[in-house]
Amino acid sequence: MFELLRPGGAIMIPILLCSVLALAIILERFWTLRIGKVAPKQVANELWGWIKNKELNSKKMKALKESNPLGRILAAGLSNAKHGRDIMKESIEEEASHVVHELERFLTALGTIAAVTPLLGLLGTVIGMIKVFAQLQLEGTGNAAALAGGISEALITTAAGLAVAIPALIFHRYFIRRVEEIVISMEQEAVKLVEVVHGDREINSNGV
Repeated sequence: MFELLRPGGAIMIPILLCSVLALAIILERFWTLRIGKVAPKQVANELWGWIKNKELNSKKMKALKESNPLGRILAAGLSNAKHGRDIMKESIEEEASHVVHELERFLTALGTIAAVTPLLGLLGTVIGMIKVFAQLQLEGTGNAAALAGGISEALITTAAGLAVAIPALIFHRYFIRRVEEIVISMEQEAVKLVEVVHGDREINSNGV
């Protein structure tokens, strides 16, 4: 692999660094954006049981807040429920904005890598072709090895840049969509909570 990439020249260094960073972000986001970790159904179901049986106390509120992002949002709403529907909604929205910011962490960097690496590859192509034409000017067409080296550098950097950018772009779009789905799920649970607390919805045996 090293022998294959070495002809790409110095431009290969930032491209390789981008590939390592992109892989680290992808693995980290796969681990972090698990629905069972961010917004597990059992948390909401357990909360409905507490409310229905009038078992909700400060200890359980603290446990709810520290459990996961969904629990933080629901706990924020419950903490301000006594101030009325509008204040409760505002507190939920404020906490949700912090949660969404955390869910989108590193996605901007992943999108930047997807945009930058093809440009780095293009820069390597330009540098390689400059070397080719400089060699032609000095030695003419007789030194085939030198010409092949310049062309090889141009082609390798282009291919490497695209090889990093394409999966980075795919996963960036995938994680953006995944965050949107998680946010919709949390919004639905938050709306249910507001309606339950203010008497617009009943809790049945299967939850809300």
